Amino acid sequence: MASHIERRKFLATLGGAAAAWPLAAHTQQRERMRRIGLLMTYPADDPVGQARLLALAQELAQLGWTDGRNVRIDVRWGGVDPERIRSYAAELIALAPDVIVATGSAAVGPLLQATRAVPIVFVQVAEPVGAGFVETLPRPGGNVTGFMLYEYGIGTKWLELLKEIAPGVTRVALLQAPGLPSGPGHFGAMQGSAPSLGVEVRPIRVGERASSTGPSRHSRIPRMAV
Repeated sequence: MASHIERRKFLATLGGAAAAWPLAAHTQQRERMRRIGLLMTYPADDPVGQARLLALAQELAQLGWTDGRNVRIDVRWGGVDPERIRSYAAELIALAPDVIVATGSAAVGPLLQATRAVPIVFVQVAEPVGAGFVETLPRPGGNVTGFMLYEYGIGTKWLELLKEIAPGVTRVALLQAPGLPSGPGHFGAMQGSAPSLGVEVRPIRVGERASSTGPSRHSRIPRMAV
């Protein structure tokens, strides 16, 4: 009788274990390490960039994705150096991530040059259609989507606001960071509306030396950065 009971316990235990196998396999599959690449257009010690990274990690954790447990976040800090950004874009693609998050237009362009297969999600991008990153806003197409910051037409609003604040302004220097596809678009929008506002707009690339005929560093010319 005792042996019969022990055999029944053994079979029940074995049956329970067998029933748990699919669940265990499903759990292991669910906990497979995913990989997220993050290309930041901030220096590594930038407090804003660090705050954005922390916010992303916290939100992922709330959704059940914990860095080091079931997801790995590979971060590259490109700053405003186009060469470094291109190098880091290729480096992240080589890691075969499941998705890449790109901050700013300067990061999206090099990533799209490096891959048309890995999904890319962008943030802080101005006019992604005009920049050539997506086909349309409702249907981005390709391997990229994200969140638009504003349209090029905002440049006209900037000029209008500037004239309201300082009606006597007649010349404006537009500072453009190198490698940003949005730069020409912003300048084009502002240049188109400048005559009606009685303003002359001049683009100046960051790091560019002012010419002898251009405004010196002491010139009192309002500047708008994009």
